[in-house]
Amino acid sequence: MSEALPLMLKELRLPTFGQYYQDYQDRASEHAWSYSQYLAALCEQEIAQRFQGRISSWTREAKLPRGKSFATLAFDDLPQAVQKKIIALRDNTQWAHQADNILLIGPSGVGKSHIAAALGLHMIEQGIRVKWMPATALVQHLQQAKKELELMTAMTRLDKYRVLIIDDIGYVKKTDSETQALFEFIAHRYESGSLIITSNQPFSQWDQIFPDTMMAVAAIDRIIHHATIIEIDSESYRRKNQKKS
Repeated sequence: MSEALPLMLKELRLPTFGQYYQDYQDRASEHAWSYSQYLAALCEQEIAQRFQGRISSWTREAKLPRGKSFATLAFDDLPQAVQKKIIALRDNTQWAHQADNILLIGPSGVGKSHIAAALGLHMIEQGIRVKWMPATALVQHLQQAKKELELMTAMTRLDKYRVLIIDDIGYVKKTDSETQALFEFIAHRYESGSLIITSNQPFSQWDQIFPDTMMAVAAIDRIIHHATIIEIDSESYRRKNQKKS
C-alpha cells in the first residue's frame, strides 16, 4: 500500500502531500504527533504551496510593469494627503471586494502608474486577481471584439479580474469607435469590478477623451460613484532626479 501512495496522491492532485509526507512522517514520530496532527500539518503545507503557486501565476498574467512596488516607491516624495489615501487603500482591501474604483490624476512623472502597479501587486499578494492594461491596448482589444461581434464576450472575460488597471486613459484616440468601446466597457464594469485608472487630465478635460459631452458626463458619473480620487499635484520624479544629479 505504501508503494502505491505516491501514485494515489498524484491521482488526487495532492503534489505537496507526495513531496512532504515522508518528511512529516519523520517529524510526527519524533514529536509523537497524533494522526490528526500529522494530517493537519500536511494539509497546511498543501494549502500554502497552492496559494504561492496561484500568486505566482496571477503575477505573471497581470503583466504589471516590472520594478514598480511599494518597496521601490519614493513614498516620502508624495504629499502627505496622498500618502494617507494610499496607505488606507493598501491596508484595507475591502474596496476591491466592493467594486470601488481608484482614480490617480496628475501630470506626467508624479508616480501615478507606479502607485497603480504597487497597489496591483499588493492586491495579488492578498489573493485578489488583477490585470494591467494600457488604455490604448484595452480600447484596441475592445474594438477588435466589437468588429467580430464579440464585445460582450470580451468584456465578460475581463470580469475574472477583480481589479483592472487602465493606465494613461488620456492617450486613447478620439475616434467615435474607440471612445464608444471604452464607454461601453466602463458601463459594463460599473459596480461589478474595480478599476484603477491613471490620467494626466483632470475631469474638466475628459471631454477630450469622450468628444460627446453627455458620454463624458455619464462615464465620469459611473467611475466616481464609488471611488477614491487621488490628485497628485507635485513635481515629477524625473525632474527631481535630474536636479539631484
